[in-house]
Amino acid sequence: MKTRVLFASLIGVLALALALPACTSAHQATSPPRSPRQASEGDQQGDQPSEQGGEGEDADAATGPEDGYVSERVTKGGIPVGALARAGVQAQAVAAQTLVRDPAAVKAKWEFVGPTNVGGRVLDIAVDPIAQNTIYVATASGGVWKSTDGGATMKQAWPNKYVQPIGAIAVASDGTVYAGTGEAGPGGGSITYGGNGVYKSTDGAKTWTKAGNMPSPAVGRIVIDPTNPDRIFVAGTGDLFNPGGGRGVYRSTDAGATWTRVLKGDTKTTGAADLAMDPADPNILYAAMWDHKREPDLRTYGGMGSGVYRSTDGGDTWSRLTNGLPAASKDIGRIGIALSPSTPSRVYAIVISTNGSYQGFYRSNDGGDSWTQMSASGLSGTQSSYGWWFGRIWVDPANKDRVFVAGVSLALSTDGGQTFGSSAGQHADQHAMAWDPKQTGRVYLGNDGGEYHSDTNGNSGGWTHATYEPFTQFYSVDVSEQDHTRVVGGAQDNGTLRSWANWGDYTGGDGEEALIDPTNQNNIYGCSQYGFCSRSTNGGSTTSSFGSTVSDRYNWFTPVQFDPSNPQVIYLGGNRLNRSTNAAQTFTVISPDLTGGPGRDPQYPFGTITTIAASKSNSQEIFAGTDDGRLWYTANLGGSWTQATDSDLPGFWVSRVAVDRSNAQVAYVTYSGYRGGNDAPYVLKTTDGGATWSNITGNLPQAPVNDIVVAGSTLYVATDVGVFRTTDGGTTWRTLGKGLPHLPVDDIQLDASTNELFAGTFGRGMWRIALS
Repeated sequence: MKTRVLFASLIGVLALALALPACTSAHQATSPPRSPRQASEGDQQGDQPSEQGGEGEDADAATGPEDGYVSERVTKGGIPVGALARAGVQAQAVAAQTLVRDPAAVKAKWEFVGPTNVGGRVLDIAVDPIAQNTIYVATASGGVWKSTDGGATMKQAWPNKYVQPIGAIAVASDGTVYAGTGEAGPGGGSITYGGNGVYKSTDGAKTWTKAGNMPSPAVGRIVIDPTNPDRIFVAGTGDLFNPGGGRGVYRSTDAGATWTRVLKGDTKTTGAADLAMDPADPNILYAAMWDHKREPDLRTYGGMGSGVYRSTDGGDTWSRLTNGLPAASKDIGRIGIALSPSTPSRVYAIVISTNGSYQGFYRSNDGGDSWTQMSASGLSGTQSSYGWWFGRIWVDPANKDRVFVAGVSLALSTDGGQTFGSSAGQHADQHAMAWDPKQTGRVYLGNDGGEYHSDTNGNSGGWTHATYEPFTQFYSVDVSEQDHTRVVGGAQDNGTLRSWANWGDYTGGDGEEALIDPTNQNNIYGCSQYGFCSRSTNGGSTTSSFGSTVSDRYNWFTPVQFDPSNPQVIYLGGNRLNRSTNAAQTFTVISPDLTGGPGRDPQYPFGTITTIAASKSNSQEIFAGTDDGRLWYTANLGGSWTQATDSDLPGFWVSRVAVDRSNAQVAYVTYSGYRGGNDAPYVLKTTDGGATWSNITGNLPQAPVNDIVVAGSTLYVATDVGVFRTTDGGTTWRTLGKGLPHLPVDDIQLDASTNELFAGTFGRGMWRIALS
């Protein structure tokens, strides 16, 4: 009986999936269906069904979503907020279609490769008020995780089929867990992802349901009335790339069934980044509003809407607090706010300037009526030049003068903000902190390196890193052709990692491009952000810097690629293309500036090469793409360059170019409009060396494409909702395998010797699958 029901459901899903919007022409590619990023703030989002949150993920590709759900959400475009959520539903429908039409494509299961001992960006932590040693951890793009052993190990507590970015998490007094999807941190050169509202669990994160229609695709904070678990406030940070987008403070009085926006920003780009509630009087609330927007070449991380607001009537009315705080200004950026649980009239605020630098630390002793700027010596340097990455303050529940501030390091004041030292002993870039009221001295900390815990009340040197947390954010992946267990990858703020050294780092910083010489696995290469690259001839035990290159600007993820016929020949792109013939020891520039020049933000390099592809069959032919949408090719090793001008090319960020290994005239290009608020997929093909291009996007879900791999007549693409393949040139794309979470896959690499595909996911580590 169950078999019949499943088959009937799949047939229904298949019929609906065939109606998915497909970009099969130039017009469709450049004019995609109305994106949730352009949805009006009055639009509402339909609920999603409850879903298992644990590890029962094998059925992800094998059990399609319910017929009515797919019909409403896919064919009718019923998810007007949360691009990843919409694309994820489309991906589920494609998976169901694949199961019926091409079962071999989903027969194999993706296997997790690692790491488990590194961790990744933790944005929030909530302590279970009932269960001992139990916490919930919100990761930036890896879902919700739960620990029942005091933070030592983490267990998956979020469905693979849901959007994976979690911006905030909180637990009500009755044990109900609330998770706000979408990250409020905007990134610099890196990428952050949105979500689709708030979810709740009443069974300890075993299952989750959509909590109403809170419309913000990013959530900065959730606070819950300690005396009434049904009364919840959410800081809706909004759409990072477009004005509007559900920005503001939202309130629910019915446990998330319905939401009302109770505080709207002063401008269309003002959202809520932080919230605090007086535990003695839950009608008193403080909101930190943040005016910000990101564009491909400009970060405007401050504005007139940034400021601190207070409500004394449970959110019905709000007033902007001044009297010692900075006046409204275009130079005011992100603000963090907190009050003392033991003395709620003591309130603290940190203010960051639009350019990311520290502006000031403020204290109020009268509940926000008046403020004093503290000397806060020792605090400024902790914010570096990207203070908008943090914006958090925590006050010791038992001591109003003991204050922690998030930064590159964890800053600690014991005199109410007059002076700050460091609570050392943890990874850089702090985001989350929570005390356990059931255990004296127990504090939890979250940062770009995962979760830590302390039994010494957060004092310096008392932090212990979790031993199992498989949620690392990878930008890249490569595998040895001699030994498929040897893999490398660049990880967000965790360096360039190598599997054979217990996932040790060999570059530092934010790991970006990572390569293994296909002829000698001891020769490895790796870069940190903005083109600081290293080489090693002994598997990473020692490294030396690349030789000097000629460029004015380098992308956050600077592309470095081997010549496929000779790994001693290496290409590196800044705004000009450089070529080495001696394994990156020296370089020669072989192109002019291939971009339209620098962008508008002097702190943020733009106008850079983003992808390079040399031909294996003809070493004279090279392709290069840029962040400002230019695609170039040369047939004489850089002697002259031609810009592709086909009208089918969309002109967005060029995410990847790949050349057919046997025919240099055949190449493929993918584009990502993500940084411009466009979520459509773009895959195009040329058969004449780059002169003309045709769209082969087909039925791919409406999500940016990040990479493409050519394996004979089969193509594989990595997208923001998983990996897909086509065997008919792009007419029809199928889901590849089962078990891979629906999250951004930034890089894929084919190991031809074992016929395996490796994937670097941005949030859930590395995975691999055996190809049929």
